[in-house]
Amino acid sequence: MSLRNQQRVIYTSPIKALSNQKYREFKEEFSDVGLMTGDVTIEPSASCLVMTTEILRSMQYKGSEVMREVAWIIFDEVHYMRDRERGVVWEESIVLAPKNSRFVFLSATVPNAKEFADWVAKVHQQPCHIVYTDYRPTPLQHYIFPSGGDGLYLVVDERGKFREDNFQKALNALVPASEGDKKRENGKWKKGLLSGRPSEESDIFKMVKMIIQRQYDPVIIFSFSKRDCEFLAMQMAKLDLNEEDEKINVETIFWSAMDMLSDDDKKLPQVSNMLPLLKRGIGVHHSGLLPILKEVIEILFQEGLIKCLFATETFSIGLNMPAKTVVFTNVRKFDGDKFRWISSGEYIQMSGRAGRRGIDQRGICILMVDEKMEPSTAKMMVKGSADCLNSAFHLSYNMLLNQMRCEDGDPENLLRNSFYQFQSDRALPDLEKQAKDLEAERDSIIIEGEEDVEDYYDLLQQLKNCKNDVRDIVFSPKYCLPFLQPGRLVRVQCTPDDRTQSFSTEEHVTWGVIIDFERLKSPGGDKRPEDSDYTVVVLLKCMINKETGAKKPVKIVPLDEKNGEPTIISLPLSEIDSLSSIRLFMPKDLLRPEARENTLSKVQQSSSYKKSVRRVEDLERSIEKHVMRNTPLAPQKLKALHDKLELNARIKSIKKVTRSSTALAFKGELKARKRVLRRLGYITSDDVVQLKGKVACEISSADELTLTELMFSGAFKDVSVEGMVALLSCFVWQEKLQDAQKPREELDLLFIQLQETARRVAAVQLECKIQIDVENFVNSFRPDIMEAVYEWAKGSKFFEIMEMTQVFEGSLIRAIRRMEEVLQQLILVAKSIGETQLEAKFEEAVAKIKRDIVFAASLYL
Repeated sequence: MSLRNQQRVIYTSPIKALSNQKYREFKEEFSDVGLMTGDVTIEPSASCLVMTTEILRSMQYKGSEVMREVAWIIFDEVHYMRDRERGVVWEESIVLAPKNSRFVFLSATVPNAKEFADWVAKVHQQPCHIVYTDYRPTPLQHYIFPSGGDGLYLVVDERGKFREDNFQKALNALVPASEGDKKRENGKWKKGLLSGRPSEESDIFKMVKMIIQRQYDPVIIFSFSKRDCEFLAMQMAKLDLNEEDEKINVETIFWSAMDMLSDDDKKLPQVSNMLPLLKRGIGVHHSGLLPILKEVIEILFQEGLIKCLFATETFSIGLNMPAKTVVFTNVRKFDGDKFRWISSGEYIQMSGRAGRRGIDQRGICILMVDEKMEPSTAKMMVKGSADCLNSAFHLSYNMLLNQMRCEDGDPENLLRNSFYQFQSDRALPDLEKQAKDLEAERDSIIIEGEEDVEDYYDLLQQLKNCKNDVRDIVFSPKYCLPFLQPGRLVRVQCTPDDRTQSFSTEEHVTWGVIIDFERLKSPGGDKRPEDSDYTVVVLLKCMINKETGAKKPVKIVPLDEKNGEPTIISLPLSEIDSLSSIRLFMPKDLLRPEARENTLSKVQQSSSYKKSVRRVEDLERSIEKHVMRNTPLAPQKLKALHDKLELNARIKSIKKVTRSSTALAFKGELKARKRVLRRLGYITSDDVVQLKGKVACEISSADELTLTELMFSGAFKDVSVEGMVALLSCFVWQEKLQDAQKPREELDLLFIQLQETARRVAAVQLECKIQIDVENFVNSFRPDIMEAVYEWAKGSKFFEIMEMTQVFEGSLIRAIRRMEEVLQQLILVAKSIGETQLEAKFEEAVAKIKRDIVFAASLYL
């Protein structure tokens, strides 16, 4: 429509690979199409421009004339706005977009589309229509494949009905790992999924074989680690899924793509290892692959020459390559901090690849489950809704400086118009109502003789805390372990029915007998340090809750309870109330000085223990004498007071949230960040951008302050071009390598200089009241690939570099390409501040690294 009306249109996507693909599709369709990503620029004056969202944002800040002529901006995959790191770029570019342009936002997963549309309408004073459908042309069926089992169980049918009975059958078919297939691998227990047992096939092999037999292929098998993808693909050695003529096609396509590589690069292990797999119809796709290989694999998959593809979740974003079946090898993923269940939004995004429109009657999703899963967790995953689109807005110095430099820029205006602020404002009426309701509930609780009750409650709380202090000393492993012999009686708290129990003045305890104890293992498989957690195996009287998914499957009851049965359960040491007697071991001879030392320290420790015990006795006496002690209604009054105090705490926290929402979000941080910029000399006291600020404005692909400070300290002046490139690699390398080699001395000195600069920048931020973990910030610059990049800049061949580092090929290429982006930004900087020598040096650096396989053109272009 735009091209017909002779208007310009911009199409943005979150990922360069996706931009390349779209460029190819549009070019075939419309011909008047250009492409702008950090890597490539083709026909920047075309009427239809395909670009990454980052490029759009920098064009807006530079006041590019293209922006004045744009009638429509299309944001594809707009749900990327919730991305922690990059999401803010979408918000900025939507707020900064020219007032006369119109928008199209595309996404498969935004359940709160109305809220998003309201925000766009408010910011741009124009209506925003929502066109949505829940209808899926190819319905999905969701199956579970239990680890060690031998079949599929349909848990959600194509009408979206959850089959509880089948789900239970699937979980019952789980073969526990202890029964046969635990296999020790580098300190971790690997269960059936990855254990390629020699005697029989692994689960994944059985699964793929079954999929092929039932003609459910092509299949995408999602795994959350690059290593697992390759490991699983290698287990398919016995499978051959392609006919002879298909093999010939694969080879032809493969070599015609690899033709652009040099002879040396064609011999790279990744290239030579991949072809035999591909010929058999099996592929691997993850970010560690050479970009050219990834693209060949995408093309082969689209042509139907790959029947079984092992991929990480990046394959599910945007690349329009559906399959008949999608398999999840794992239902947990590591998100940088911890292992967690995959969210329903992630599940929707990936399972959405199943079912090809117009080809398959239905798509098939298979979840491989290798641990007990609550039905509610599984239901949430397969039946849940997409994750809400919430703002991930945060301030950056680059954003502030660019805002201050533009003639009508105003950082506060950007904050005021952000989706973050919109969502905070929207939550206000609801928060205020909650606080009002809670206050009314609190005021309705009337307690007779409230002062006495408060006093008594306070004594009971103090007593509880003191007893806990005593307990902590007695039950620290070094004192209590010698007493946890089998047969020792222990006192344990009964499981409370509800909160009232904790306010009766009687203690609800029971006795049990120890059978054994063990130290918990750390996630890595080795035992934790001496003072870590222990569990005690105890025989107690319990009631068993037979309901599936019950919160408390086992309830500890007193010995005289009629309904209980003797049960052996594991309790954390912290849940043991007391042991039936205590002995203190004294060393036999006190001649050795260390023995005397130890004994004295025990005496010293027991004095703090005695103090706590005395305090407990005092409190018990005060409670004994208290007027409330024998009042029949004491427990009810205490419960009422407890509820009142709890309501008070909730009201307080809601009011705190309300206060921070009414103020402009980030207002404090904005002031603090401006203070940092003033102190480092980037802006003047009346917010005029200085020379340093102009430099930082241009740097958007690396940490702008640290890089600018390094540049102004002359770090780039005296160093060789190769050394400078190696230094820049620390800014773009994100992955953590376990045992990366230490760089040579000349590079190490540069790295130390970078660390000192980063520490200085972080310290200034801390002084200016910005929350920052200085050590974390300094450690975010990593020297892992300095050596590799140094050698690359010196002209070494790619295969030689791959022999000296254990980095994935694709990851290294991505880092070098990002480095080239940073260098291009530095060239512009040097030009704008008249540093001709530096400009020449940066250009020489680009010339040295921009060659061969690292910058091989995309097959889509």
